[in-house]
Amino acid sequence: MTTKTVFTTGEAAKICKVSQQTIIRCFDNGSLKGFRVPGSKFRRIPREQLYMFMKDNGIPTDALESGKKKLLIVDDDQDLVDLIQDGFQRDGRFDIRTANNGFDAGMGVKEFRPDLVVLDVMLPDINGKEVCQRVRNDPTMDTVKILCISGMVEHNKVDALKAAGANDFMQKPFAIDDLVLRAYDLLEMERGVVN
Repeated sequence: MTTKTVFTTGEAAKICKVSQQTIIRCFDNGSLKGFRVPGSKFRRIPREQLYMFMKDNGIPTDALESGKKKLLIVDDDQDLVDLIQDGFQRDGRFDIRTANNGFDAGMGVKEFRPDLVVLDVMLPDINGKEVCQRVRNDPTMDTVKILCISGMVEHNKVDALKAAGANDFMQKPFAIDDLVLRAYDLLEMERGVVN
């Protein structure tokens, strides 16, 4: 994977997990150094300037360092967690953590700040809908995508999950490759080569 050396404001916003407007404002007021593309109004931010900006503002720089998407897998079925983890590890563009209950999921989301949570709806200690609501109630986690998985079929429950903040839902059992493809779509990633 090539490491980018110059970023657009949109890319910088994604890496910093802030809005593009914020990046443009910081660029225009000089707190984020960069340059304009000659003959256009496009702003570009060199990697080292973005790194310094993130350091200065206490933004975790691991997203910039690895370029990997952070994935949190939450399911009380460890075998399924392992299968999902394997599916994403084959891609190589994911930094993966796992949790087996709602409490660990909540802690994981706060500390790890994943780009995507694959969330089992039926957890032993808390239901997935509550986890969705907690994530959505925290404005610092606006960019977290939630993909719920469950063996339940009732459509009104699926609607309730989406209302609580889930971005997508997949019915168990599913093919792991399908789950990975769904994750690419949610994260707006190019589809990886599943080798």
